[in-house]
Amino acid sequence: MHQTLLTLHSANRWLVLIFLFYGIYLSARGYFRTRIFNRHDNFIRHFTATISHIQLMLGLSLYMISPIVKFNSAVAEKHLWLAEHDFLRYVHIALMILSVVLITVGSARAKRMQTDREKFGTMLLWFSLSLSVIFIAIPWPFSPLASRPFFRSF
Repeated sequence: MHQTLLTLHSANRWLVLIFLFYGIYLSARGYFRTRIFNRHDNFIRHFTATISHIQLMLGLSLYMISPIVKFNSAVAEKHLWLAEHDFLRYVHIALMILSVVLITVGSARAKRMQTDREKFGTMLLWFSLSLSVIFIAIPWPFSPLASRPFFRSF
């Protein structure tokens, strides 16, 4: 089960990033070109929030059973400022919860805005903030804090 959740969590990460980038692109284009907020824009807003919630549920499920998170920090390397398991145990989970909260707030606020420009502006702001937090929290292969591959397989 651990490997399945890990693979799903890794694959869904790309969906979240793709739709977040696309949502930011649509909102920037709509905001600066004063477009009408149509059904497609609304679908992207809603779907981005939905898949981010799915990703959070996969991540929380993985967090509960992960041997890396359960790893005893007393036997960790003492010379590291932040060991890999500490990054995944504290930083990754906290920042990812924050990013999903930012996406959710941005989506909910955009939905309630009166004008199309306000909707696009709200999406642009909150989705961009969330993407910034996500980039910090993802354990990229080149990260000095925690290194994970770009793609996982079963």
